[in-house]
Amino acid sequence: MGNYRNFTLATYFVAHAAARVTKEELEKQLSFVEKHLRLDKVYLEPWRGELASHEQIEMIREVFERHGVRVAGGITTVIPTPEGEKPKARLFNTFCYNDPAMRAKLKEVSAFTARHFDEFIIDDFFFTNCMCPDCVREKNAYNQAHGIADGSWQQYRLDLLRRVSEEDMIGPAKAANPNVRITIKYPNWAESYQETGYNPADQRKLFDQLYTGTETRDPVTTDQHLPRYLSFSLMTYFEAMWPGHNGGGWFDNFDTHITEHYLEQAYLTAFSKPKELMVFCFQSMCDHMYTPALGYQLDKLDALLDHAGQPAGIACYLPDNCQGEDNIQDFLGMNGLPICCTPYFPEEADQILLTRSSAYDPDIVRKLTAWLERTGGNAIVTTGFLEATRGKGIEALTSIRLRGRKITADSYRVEEAKGGRCLFPRGEKPISLPVAEFRNNSTWAVVKAAHDEESYGILLRDDYCGGHLWTLAVPDAFSDLYRLPAPVWSRIRQAVPVNGVWLEGPSRISLFVYDNDAFVLYPYVMEGVQRQVVRVHVQGACGLSVPGRKQPLEPLYVQNGEAVFEVPAMPGQYVLYRVLRKG
Repeated sequence: MGNYRNFTLATYFVAHAAARVTKEELEKQLSFVEKHLRLDKVYLEPWRGELASHEQIEMIREVFERHGVRVAGGITTVIPTPEGEKPKARLFNTFCYNDPAMRAKLKEVSAFTARHFDEFIIDDFFFTNCMCPDCVREKNAYNQAHGIADGSWQQYRLDLLRRVSEEDMIGPAKAANPNVRITIKYPNWAESYQETGYNPADQRKLFDQLYTGTETRDPVTTDQHLPRYLSFSLMTYFEAMWPGHNGGGWFDNFDTHITEHYLEQAYLTAFSKPKELMVFCFQSMCDHMYTPALGYQLDKLDALLDHAGQPAGIACYLPDNCQGEDNIQDFLGMNGLPICCTPYFPEEADQILLTRSSAYDPDIVRKLTAWLERTGGNAIVTTGFLEATRGKGIEALTSIRLRGRKITADSYRVEEAKGGRCLFPRGEKPISLPVAEFRNNSTWAVVKAAHDEESYGILLRDDYCGGHLWTLAVPDAFSDLYRLPAPVWSRIRQAVPVNGVWLEGPSRISLFVYDNDAFVLYPYVMEGVQRQVVRVHVQGACGLSVPGRKQPLEPLYVQNGEAVFEVPAMPGQYVLYRVLRKG
């Protein structure tokens, strides 16, 4: 592919620097980066609220190409308020697409970039949040014409950005350079796309390629609070959306004060098997302590990916423009459930996850019912999904009813899958859970939370035709899932093994499974995660190999048709294992 066997390494060069950097400064900066990273490609940006000159763009291109780095273009769709004009009701200087002067500037910038490059990418400011009087007037007119009575912005902005994509970006660029290929990069905040006009459902039919923002940064001190598993799951979502057209994953070193939090973005992006890894931005990489650490890890990740097939997992259905239980799938992924996301109902999957977001599909209960009847597979649904489908047919699949009650508990009852023995672990602190009322002996609670003399279902099972419906009670604060004790998580994972593999152990550790009998274990660097030994269960007679180690691992024991292995788990260290089937 380039300087690495399994991915291309790219960076992004912002317009503010492109407008000012000298050749001598650029050579010095590039010298530092080349000590630690083997760059294949740079996206050179002429516009980010100001336009770099033709001469500067060509000088920078010449320097990179002389160093063996391919050069493409980039655009960031922000624009300052012209001097003397009244500021608009917008955030981050995003365009007002009802301002003729701003739209004219976007057409100019698109054509300028296409004349310089046969390929360019749009950074993730290609949305609108403007609520100026012109935008309010146009939104109201659109809503009236389309029978939208609640005053919302979603449908108007989705339609607006579809038109802007064609008329102000693609049209002018293709007119200037018929051979130009344009990539739209989608940000990491997928749950909010539709509110600001990001429209993958229509835009994937317009652009040549898409790209994925995988920045998660520090989830505690930043306003985005995105679970780190998103760096993997969002990549799988866009690859499933348009197979072969997800150009890569893009992360940065902003808002990370712990080195591993920065590096984990790279790890999880790489685990998704991307075509390209994008490090934003070139300027932030220069003379930065993270750059040597990243270079070291990229070599290790490249070696790991030599042994990994394509990602496999529980298929989480997130239809276009959905919203609800934001990022719950990533919190589950942070706790050892291998999750891969898709915007299409996963008809061929044998394990699926449905959340409140999945219920955005008005036909979801019929699809779920038919899937259970046809496949005999395992469907996990959240209590949020049950709430959203109440009165829409879900009552035919389960006796569970949600009536708005909550309980707080730190004691649990876990029923083993075989043998009927029960465990009674305690959590590290009480958590609040919805009460999933159910009819005993119609629905069965495999895991319960206990409060004095009462107990309440956390993992509940219904058997429908040949399939299994597992309902998971989800706390209001999703991070409380970390507080569930290891036996609770082990039993949840055991219900839905992927490729016959499941993890016995605590929370805050991810299992990434591949279609070639490989899997990766990764414990996160975060509060409460310590070096430990965990157990991996693999269906069938087998051993485990670790690339670079001569002797395979033999199972600790074999029971109920599973080989059980004990392996170390060190926070911040990922290990790939290959299953060695016997017989």
